[in-house]
Amino acid sequence: MAEVALRPVRDADLDALFEQMRDPESVRMAAFTAEDPDDREAFDLHLAKIRAAHDTTLRAVTLDGRLVGSISSFVVEGDTEITYWLDRSVWGRGIAGRALALFLDTVEVRPLHARAASDNAGSLKVLRRAGFTVVGTEISYAPARGAEIEETVLRLD
Repeated sequence: MAEVALRPVRDADLDALFEQMRDPESVRMAAFTAEDPDDREAFDLHLAKIRAAHDTTLRAVTLDGRLVGSISSFVVEGDTEITYWLDRSVWGRGIAGRALALFLDTVEVRPLHARAASDNAGSLKVLRRAGFTVVGTEISYAPARGAEIEETVLRLD
């Protein structure tokens, strides 16, 4: 079985992460993305802010040593939320679930919150398998789709 691991994000990872986060199908599925996924300056500013924040944990996800995505926790209005992004080339192989399990072992804050577009069945399945439960839905603006869509809100106690 391929080895999934987490490590700190390095400067050398930024080009690959930027490319992963511009993939049109990935952007559509994630829905709640940057206004312009092709804006490298905005991406760099956002990642610099995340990497410097004391209440954020950001990790690179690797598969057999190769960078395949990122996972992080951050605080919004007092709640700690998680988010992850995986290169589309590794979707459907259990990588997200293994990365999330590793991440949950390092982030001890509970409850943890997560959100996903309600039609993102893959991400919702990963979160539920990790023990997150659905606590509601919201209608929110999704920049990647240019419209308001339903978002599922989950929590892990």
